[in-house]
Amino acid sequence: MSSKDHLKEAMVDISTDVEKLLNRLIPDVSGDEKQLFDAMRYVVFAGGKRLRPFLVVASSEMFGVDRSVAMRTAAAIECVHSYSLVHDDLPAMDDDELRRGKLTAHLEFDEATAILAGDGLQTLAFEILADEASHPDPRVRLELIRTLAQASGVHGMVGGQMIDLVAENKTLDLSGITRLQQMKTGALICYSAEAGAILGKADRHRRHLLYGYAKDLGLAFQIADDLLDHEGDATAMGKATGKDTERGKATFVAHLGPERARQQARILADQAIEHLQEFGEKAALLNSLAHYVIDRQN
Repeated sequence: MSSKDHLKEAMVDISTDVEKLLNRLIPDVSGDEKQLFDAMRYVVFAGGKRLRPFLVVASSEMFGVDRSVAMRTAAAIECVHSYSLVHDDLPAMDDDELRRGKLTAHLEFDEATAILAGDGLQTLAFEILADEASHPDPRVRLELIRTLAQASGVHGMVGGQMIDLVAENKTLDLSGITRLQQMKTGALICYSAEAGAILGKADRHRRHLLYGYAKDLGLAFQIADDLLDHEGDATAMGKATGKDTERGKATFVAHLGPERARQQARILADQAIEHLQEFGEKAALLNSLAHYVIDRQN
């Protein structure tokens, strides 16, 4: 089996497992709160690459962490990622109509329900991590919670979203665009890879190597995203394309141009792989992922 086929099989396998767990964690309920749970399920089960859960599980396996333990952290990060998409699509943010080929949550339900669904998913993530089932060592659970709060909060994803909104009315240079994307998108990707080392109680050096890998991977992923928005097919993407250009958003493609951006993505993917040399064959899946994120079509 080729490394590409092995990666595809592993991604499908992990995606299936995390969805089974999320189905138990976000049940189909009755009663007055049914619409809230329906909206949460609508968002979480809308599809997607499950890149972040994959990073959690693949990095955890490098340290011999039990799959059932890693899967709970994978589910938690997918809840946070899904919440961020719901809020990002709101009229007050990007005002998008489609996400993964389906109506966005505020159009499928209503704006208030969409906001509450995002809130519900965000808080559920920390409830999952705090549970003893997520790791028997309370210090590990605390570190998972602390690090996720940093990655998703004002110094990470939320702060990056604010910079993104401000950037619509100002011009960012390349370092500004890089900082924006490292916070808005990259912080959660870094957490996802680092979580494996946290679960495996790895030393600081190995944890730092995974963080470095994910930092470069996250930027490569974002450049690929910018390229897809610029020249990708809306049907394949499952959402409107060209919106970043219309809004004058600060993107790598807008600053570098398509060809230089594509070249930079490949450089970053190669750099990401270099961080993992010490792990040898244990890092095979993560190495393959670095190439996948820049070659994907959606």
